[in-house]
Amino acid sequence: MDEAVTYDMAHRPLPALWATLGHADAVHGLYYLLMHGVFRLWEGGVVPLRLPSVVAMACAAAGVAAIGRRLVGPRCGLAAGVVFTLLPAVQRYAQEGRSYALVTALVVGATWALLRVCAYPRFTAWAGYGMLVFLATLLHEFAVLVLAAHGLTLFVARVPRAVAWAWGAVAACSVTLAVPLVLLSMRQAQQVAWIDVSFTGDVAGFALLAVVGLVCARLLTRFGTGGHRAHPAAVDLPSLSLPLLLVPPVLLLLASTVKPLYVDRYVLYAQAGLALLAGTALEVLWEALHRRRGIVLAAVVAAALAVEVPAASHLRSPASRADDVTAVSYALEQAARPGDGVLFVPGSRRVWALQRTPKSLGLADLSLASSPRVSRTLYGTEVPPDVLRQRMLRASRIVVLREPVRVAAESTEVERVKQRLLKRWFTPCSSRVVRTARIEVHARKGKC
Repeated sequence: MDEAVTYDMAHRPLPALWATLGHADAVHGLYYLLMHGVFRLWEGGVVPLRLPSVVAMACAAAGVAAIGRRLVGPRCGLAAGVVFTLLPAVQRYAQEGRSYALVTALVVGATWALLRVCAYPRFTAWAGYGMLVFLATLLHEFAVLVLAAHGLTLFVARVPRAVAWAWGAVAACSVTLAVPLVLLSMRQAQQVAWIDVSFTGDVAGFALLAVVGLVCARLLTRFGTGGHRAHPAAVDLPSLSLPLLLVPPVLLLLASTVKPLYVDRYVLYAQAGLALLAGTALEVLWEALHRRRGIVLAAVVAAALAVEVPAASHLRSPASRADDVTAVSYALEQAARPGDGVLFVPGSRRVWALQRTPKSLGLADLSLASSPRVSRTLYGTEVPPDVLRQRMLRASRIVVLREPVRVAAESTEVERVKQRLLKRWFTPCSSRVVRTARIEVHARKGKC
């Protein structure tokens, strides 16, 4: 679904795209502009849609390896880079046409730049660090949380006061420059009304990663980081990796106690901290258990295969997509007859039909007032309740595309009219579930 929005927004003319960002999805504005340029150069469908994410995640893996090499040594860098590429979340968003892979690459680059500037403080190096953080924040505003992680790293490492003050100035500049985007996105907060932070899913998932990271950090404390320091630096690997893994997700979870905002992909870059800790722990175990290296290697390979093969196979199948717009479109085509009416419940689920509209299938979108491109919105605008009532009562059959979990979060008078009229004047004929979508056929009595 998100990729369908990316594809649609990237193909809008620049004036229309700019106007849309003024009241919808400003948080992804820079990414849409980037993808607009990509599609101007290469109109190749899904390949150019996902290629920037693939390249960005490859750069992020190289950056993780470079950080491990700088702090510990070549083998640690190699192990951390390999672990990073094997993480399921990294693999998922490396193949998705959204901004999260690019944000991860920029945050990893900023983290590497921080290490370099701590060892060799120069104005140009600080400017580069600040620019990387600022660009990451423009691509997604929650990238700014990495500054809290970096600040804790510098505090724990007890860097010289001059370095701390310089970092504070750069961080303040980056945040100040990002304030306009944050204020604009706050006005569009209704777009994240669907977020519901669950304890068993979101909190438990993060807690599991945190425990793994802490166990790895404990191993490093017990056995030492191993290897050698290729470049002297005030920052060691645990003081860099643990804040990167823990601080951004924890801050977002704390903010979610006031307003639900936590989604793991919003802080995907925290996975770099986990990869550094796990990769270094593996390298340390390799050094410490030199007499049992065969057992260690066999155990690591077996564990990797047990986790990675099922996860990788799933992530590369259509079933990994929570919303498969192609499958939903096909199900709509199979369920409907020419001339049928179509309702999206709620109206934002019109995103399922951005590529193949009901009109192109010979169907009537009963609640549509103006299309997304004409209205310069993400999902189009809907007609008033009285107009919707007239259109629905003229239809003998209506195909409803519903996402139940979003109905309550996006309840409006138009949505309530849809439900009331369907219940009073129509009879349910059939229903089919496709991922999170439910395709229902409703008809007047005797018309099923």
